[in-house]
Amino acid sequence: MNPPIPDLSKARILLTNDDGISARGLAVLDKIATALSDDVWVVAPEVEQSGAGHSLTLRRPLRLRRLSDKRFAVDGTPTDSVLMAVGHVLKEHRPDLILSGVNRGGNLGEDMTYSGTVSAAMEGTLLGVPSIALSLVTSTGNRPHWDTVEKHAPDVIRRLAAVGWREGVLINVNFPDVAPEAVTGVEMVGLGRRKIGDHLEERFDPRGVPYYWIGPLRQEEPHRRDTDLGSVMSGAIAVTPVHMDLTDEPSLQALSAAFR
Repeated sequence: MNPPIPDLSKARILLTNDDGISARGLAVLDKIATALSDDVWVVAPEVEQSGAGHSLTLRRPLRLRRLSDKRFAVDGTPTDSVLMAVGHVLKEHRPDLILSGVNRGGNLGEDMTYSGTVSAAMEGTLLGVPSIALSLVTSTGNRPHWDTVEKHAPDVIRRLAAVGWREGVLINVNFPDVAPEAVTGVEMVGLGRRKIGDHLEERFDPRGVPYYWIGPLRQEEPHRRDTDLGSVMSGAIAVTPVHMDLTDEPSLQALSAAFR
């Protein structure tokens, strides 16, 4: 069990993301975190790494750029950034909590597995640090509701930290695409189902050579209220605990019989 952190003002908080060190969502998260604690550090990718998943940089060295006393950029993935932060920058005093985000766009259902934002929280969890991924659902062409995150995220983070949660579990939080006053509450829910890349669109460049765009998300369970998709579509903040142990126990038991 990760121990509760009843007083975040005394906690060392590490911030990271997958949208890059200059992303608006990271600035929003920095504002939130510095209101919670005086000991906030930022170690984030140099450039956007959306869709990087839980990838590591293994074929070349990593570069670390110091921007200020507690702010660093890594020329690698979100996972690289967490490794660099915990294993190098903060190795003498590890963080008490990792916050990853705030991602511009939701990380819901199966697309969580592609997310660099969630993967940074995965890496923190594997390193034994309580980790929360935060994402803001957005609509194409509309202004992101960063003010919704600013208003509601501090209370969500405080309440989660005060309770604590099991080791090997990360917390995935998605904020709905609504104004702050339109949020209907906070709901503890499971993952819904939606799949990115269900459609590939073929186009042609000026020389007639084909290229391809990965298509939009397919939403399979948009109306189930017991999922993260259903929650955010109803205006609620979706909070989902995600276990790092992906073993399917029923299948393990059933298939083991074939090898007895």
